[in-house]
Amino acid sequence: MTSETPGWDAINAALERIYPGVEPRHFGTVRKWALGGPDPLDGISFYPRLDPVPHWHAVSYGMSELYGKQSDNPDESGWGFEFTFRIARDRDETEPPIWAANFLQNLARYVFRTGNWFEPNHHMDLNGPIALDRETLIRAVVFTEDPELGAIDSPNGAVQFLQVVGITADEYAATQAWSVLDFLELLARRIPLLITDLTRGSVAADPEVAETVEEGRRLDGSATATLALAEFGWRPDGDLIRLVLGAHVAPVVAETLLGRLPFGRTLRVDGPESSAEFASGSFFVGTAPGTEDQLEVVLTGEALDGLLQALVPVAGVRAAPGAEPLVVEIVPSAIRDPEGNIVRTIG
Repeated sequence: MTSETPGWDAINAALERIYPGVEPRHFGTVRKWALGGPDPLDGISFYPRLDPVPHWHAVSYGMSELYGKQSDNPDESGWGFEFTFRIARDRDETEPPIWAANFLQNLARYVFRTGNWFEPNHHMDLNGPIALDRETLIRAVVFTEDPELGAIDSPNGAVQFLQVVGITADEYAATQAWSVLDFLELLARRIPLLITDLTRGSVAADPEVAETVEEGRRLDGSATATLALAEFGWRPDGDLIRLVLGAHVAPVVAETLLGRLPFGRTLRVDGPESSAEFASGSFFVGTAPGTEDQLEVVLTGEALDGLLQALVPVAGVRAAPGAEPLVVEIVPSAIRDPEGNIVRTIG
């Protein structure tokens, strides 16, 4: 008899290999996204773990095709992945963290609404704490293949289990200045299975880690070729070109430029309405041929130093010494909660 849920069954089979006979706590969606409901994921299962340290192992159902095949891509099921998330728990804790389920639904909404999917080594600045009702330093996430589930072939195509890993703001800055992959290897030596613990401090504060990151940045540069930022844009300003950035993202752009251009690599920064590509070489500022919203900026070493001086998280308009006609406008960044209320302002 043919199953009506072949994709769902394939996920269950993968989990059964790790958790034989274990009944997870499952949170199902009452009204499905396809029927106009608010939640793209049809469900999320939480498995309680004691090894190697107590944690919840959450797995989503809904980023892949759970029922019949609908997409035209025979090789991948749906978006090609399902989320997993490992969250630290008390040994005797019996109720899964609802905030984690809400967070996974928010990630799924982002993918469904924008069409931008996630892959290993992708990253996202959350612009605030990952759980707004908790005191935590975890303010960004990176993605990696789940170390236990890996990837499977389902009747609807391949599915990769993509683990969400919560990191602190300075850890996120380290991934941009150097490499997500290399930093995750550092993190995995200190945090088993890359479990997200809301109570932990930053490993980037460890002098040994900081030295490794700095040495990696100095020798290897940054592996981040593109930044997608909600608070970035540019516009003509008389004879000048004005770069406009939020105070929250200005240091990230500065660190990434420093890790790219001196190594002969480009950096593309995409904003909601315009983009800019930065490169090293003979100085040039102008639009790309045949475009009006794509800025090309080629910087000498002196011009790069001048631009970095202007990329500070303090509101105001600043010249970029040696990089005329560029000027930089830093605008305050409003950090909002899920309801849209401003909880903090940067800059």
